[in-house]
Amino acid sequence: MSIEISQLSKTYNPESDFPVHAVQSLDLTIEQGEFVAVMGPSGSGKTTLLNMIGGIDTPTSGCVLIDSENICELDDKALIAFRRDHVGFIFQDYSLLPVLTALENVEFVMQLQGLSEKECRARASELLTMVGLGEQMHKVPSKLSGGQQQRVAVARALAPRPRFVMADEPTANLDAKSTSELLDIMQSLNEKEGTTFIFSTHDQRVIKRAKRVIVFEDGKLTEDKQQ
Repeated sequence: MSIEISQLSKTYNPESDFPVHAVQSLDLTIEQGEFVAVMGPSGSGKTTLLNMIGGIDTPTSGCVLIDSENICELDDKALIAFRRDHVGFIFQDYSLLPVLTALENVEFVMQLQGLSEKECRARASELLTMVGLGEQMHKVPSKLSGGQQQRVAVARALAPRPRFVMADEPTANLDAKSTSELLDIMQSLNEKEGTTFIFSTHDQRVIKRAKRVIVFEDGKLTEDKQQ
């Protein structure tokens, strides 16, 4: 599943005296199976870019082609289905449902896909065991550490077997040990299953692991290098 971005722009408050040009005329291609870090200062457009690729935000102009289909032209129903079936999201604040256990949080997205209770339970248990939470899966998020909650978020993102994962500052609240373990998990999935990972990050620990680093500044791509 290749991602082809053409002349992509996003401007917030375009009619105001102080429009914010978050992303400007971006051309970019990301191939299936890449492990990419998008870096740059706060406000450089990293998160906006990830949100447009993932179909959360709508560009002001330009297009995002996923396997030659322009997701910017999808209606709301088709866009929801696209996100559900093809994109995993990992957020800085974890965004777990507080009343659900770790297991139930991971099962939830698969339930939206219409999988059976048995399939949801088996896949969620497998993923939580894989991320080292086999003994913690029946706990609610408040009973888990920050690193454990982010592992639940990774398992949830991977549950629907997405073609690519958008990770917005996923290690920002984690200590060195948790960050290293989390990156090991994601790197293994990238190598073994071909899952594409796109990170928005300031974290040098993430940047060192990336196979490709894209640098953003003031909404523009200033550097794109393989590592």
